[in-house]
Amino acid sequence: MAANQRMGYLPNETPPTGQLILLGFQHVLTMFPATVLVAALCGFHVNTVLFASGVSTIVALMLSKMGIGKFIPLYYGSSFSYIAAYVAVVTAMTGAAPAFGVPAPDNVISTMQAGIIVTGLLNIVLGFIIRAVGKSALDKVLPPVVTGSVAAIIGFGLAFAALGMAGANWAVSLGTLLVTILFSVYLQNRGFLGMLPVLLGAVAGFVLSAVLDAGSVSFAGVGAAPLFQMPHFTFPAFGGAFVATAVFSIAIMAIATIPESTAHLYQISLYVDRFAEERRAKKYELDKHVGFNLILDGVGDFTNGLLGATAGTNYGENNSLMAITRNYSGPALIAAGAISILLAFVGKLAALVSAVPLAVSGGLAIYLFGVIGMQGIALMQEHKVSMFDPRNLAVGATIMVVGIGGNIGYEGGFLPIPFLQGIFPSGLPAIATAAVLGILLNAVFLIFAPEGESKAAASKKKAVKKAARSKSRR
Repeated sequence: MAANQRMGYLPNETPPTGQLILLGFQHVLTMFPATVLVAALCGFHVNTVLFASGVSTIVALMLSKMGIGKFIPLYYGSSFSYIAAYVAVVTAMTGAAPAFGVPAPDNVISTMQAGIIVTGLLNIVLGFIIRAVGKSALDKVLPPVVTGSVAAIIGFGLAFAALGMAGANWAVSLGTLLVTILFSVYLQNRGFLGMLPVLLGAVAGFVLSAVLDAGSVSFAGVGAAPLFQMPHFTFPAFGGAFVATAVFSIAIMAIATIPESTAHLYQISLYVDRFAEERRAKKYELDKHVGFNLILDGVGDFTNGLLGATAGTNYGENNSLMAITRNYSGPALIAAGAISILLAFVGKLAALVSAVPLAVSGGLAIYLFGVIGMQGIALMQEHKVSMFDPRNLAVGATIMVVGIGGNIGYEGGFLPIPFLQGIFPSGLPAIATAAVLGILLNAVFLIFAPEGESKAAASKKKAVKKAARSKSRR
């Protein structure tokens, strides 16, 4: 092998067939725990979500190749940002939160599909806007204090739900939580196992539950399930009393996934270009296609909404896998999508997920929901959001109190606002309402900028013009 041909694959390169299959399967193992967990937590059919994940990934990759002449190597799976919205809709329509691994009734899933389709359309529209005006314009409307605070309340607003599941058996839940945390900390950067702490934690929780609460573990459903089974597809429903609730609750959560998706694109672009330099190949410069990437996200969500699957996002876990292995091959990701589609026809797979004891799910949920909340805080830290600025304090405080307080304090997480009950029978979804309030409050500050801020902006604009005139004279 030549010195400039370091081991690995750039996005447009295709590994040999044997490697292609193995590399694709590794991608599936990486995305599988999170993608399936969201489906199991929120009342979706696991096999349908796996099928849609594969289809969305393949469609996005093919569109990127046709649109910009190169693959954008990202894998699409279930997004955690929408969990609170799904739980709220299921609770409002059935009177109870979704049971782990038990699909919600078809009419409930169909109603949620309406919101997921609108989410896809919203992403597509925003993607075209960003392509036209640039990402900086979007950052003004959705600054880090808004997106970070919304991400935080999505996780922390689910805290009570996680503790409710953990209450099935506190010893099992806390044991599962501890083991999962230890795996995530001490297996980090230790190869492939380090990328599966949640899956390993679930297995350990299974064993712990069998020892401490033998009656909670049963594989009878796995034995009874057929080996081959068609995924359960449902059609979206845009009628009914809860459609407005579903659309508002789910679609608005796209504001939390937009910065996440963009960060993943920047991350993978950095690694791809660094590897291209090592190979003395032309850089891919994928980070120039932020708007197009959001369009692909939207197409994926639109597809998921049509099939009856969860809204998705591109996965940082698979980005990490690619950075470790230097396998950025688009065709390998297409192979992963195909494997995910094939797995969707394995009937015993969904039954195995349903066999996870509730207390084990509770232990995992405490950790996962908490991490979602902490990632929102990390996003604000990363962008150096000043909490000494009264403007940021006002936006963040409003989002936090309305989102967390409303989701935990009121039944189903709905704010009982009487004059809107004709549109929202159960009340306004607290987390979605908090997000909208934060956006509107930030818009007020943009339109009516504080005096000191206006002077600073004017001074900066004047300095830029002066520098431009000085440059033109030279």
